[in-house]
Amino acid sequence: MVIPVSVQPDGWQGAEASPVKGDDIDVVFQPIVDLRDQSTFALEALVRCKLPSLRVPSKLFEHAAANDYCGPLGRLIRERTIALCGGYRVFVNIHPIELIDRWLVQPDDPIFAHDSDVYLEITESVPFLHYELCVSVLSEIRKRGRVYLVVDDLGAGYSNLKRIVDLHPEVVKLDRALITGLDKHARQRLMVASIVHMCKVQGALVVGEGIETAGELKALISCGVHYGQGYLLAKPSFPIPPITWPPSA
Repeated sequence: MVIPVSVQPDGWQGAEASPVKGDDIDVVFQPIVDLRDQSTFALEALVRCKLPSLRVPSKLFEHAAANDYCGPLGRLIRERTIALCGGYRVFVNIHPIELIDRWLVQPDDPIFAHDSDVYLEITESVPFLHYELCVSVLSEIRKRGRVYLVVDDLGAGYSNLKRIVDLHPEVVKLDRALITGLDKHARQRLMVASIVHMCKVQGALVVGEGIETAGELKALISCGVHYGQGYLLAKPSFPIPPITWPPSA
């Protein structure tokens, strides 16, 4: 589906710096599910590119970073996201370059016009590599209200937990590496439950992402995880997909 954009962000260089054009970019949504009552807590916006070589989002952003259009691309994604998900809380992924170039602090950024809460996702490595920048940008953004921080992929690699805690994230997302086979390994469940406890003490909500089996879902619930996300519950799409709760969970 192509979503028309009436105004493209200033500085969009897709036609000159790369083969990417505005109408090559779509946004789909995956529900983040409340594990207590099976309702939709929020939607995560996920970018899709129609160009075969850039269909994987990480490849698209690698290309954008190499060709200096990361900021305009992120702005375009947020513009389309906000246009499509009125009434829902929304999670939006942020590339570190958007912090470095201060795209997010522009007063006319679409996130400040959304009618519900906006959660900005950064990977766990970003606070370690760009800590002072994260503090500065987040301080400006949070003053405008209803914009919150999510630390994504916790457990995917090296985690500087003190740096993460010092940023006071409202949400922490557990990486798929911690979720896979969770129902089969007692030590893994103990580790996840310990992380969940630490997050709760710090006032952060916890999302388990990449859920693919009913066993993993049940194990996450037993560990006290607040929210879940994954193909088991809903695949990313647009229009916004319904939640499918497995009977055995």
